[in-house]
Amino acid sequence: MDNQTTENEELKTDTNENLDEAQVESNAEELKAKEEDFKEKYYYLAAEMQNMQRRAEKEKDNLLKYGSEKILRDLLEVVDNFERTLGFIKDDKDEKVKNLYIGLDMVSKQFIDTLSKHGLKKVEAVGEEFDPNFHEALAQQPAEDKKDMEVLQVHQEGYTLNERLIRPAKVVVVKN
Repeated sequence: MDNQTTENEELKTDTNENLDEAQVESNAEELKAKEEDFKEKYYYLAAEMQNMQRRAEKEKDNLLKYGSEKILRDLLEVVDNFERTLGFIKDDKDEKVKNLYIGLDMVSKQFIDTLSKHGLKKVEAVGEEFDPNFHEALAQQPAEDKKDMEVLQVHQEGYTLNERLIRPAKVVVVKN
């Protein structure tokens, strides 16, 4: 019996060693799979962080570039009123009104110059070909010696802020 007990113990030892090796191998594979999973998650999070930083930088740039759009849009109504007023009193014969015109014209130009320092520009219209990206046609009108779809008259000036349209020019277009 001693012999058989010894054989059984050896068999158990061999089996335990085989089981231990299989478990170690299984654990190693699990650890390797977990490591790959963590690496994949790390790379994903790193890429996501870079994308988030780029988006935040772009949003910051846009905010700096176009953040004043709303107030400038509101101030354009003031510019329009200045231009209308100047148009009404431009040809008046009264000396006091002429002096008033000169003063208002200077204020208007200074106001527009100040706005242009902050990126506001007028949309060129009269004599240009109609561009629906920058012009809004209010009417069509025949005109000799003018080409078709040429802007003939501007009813309201259009403006861009740092190359972005904030108000289209309202125009009359030639239609022959």
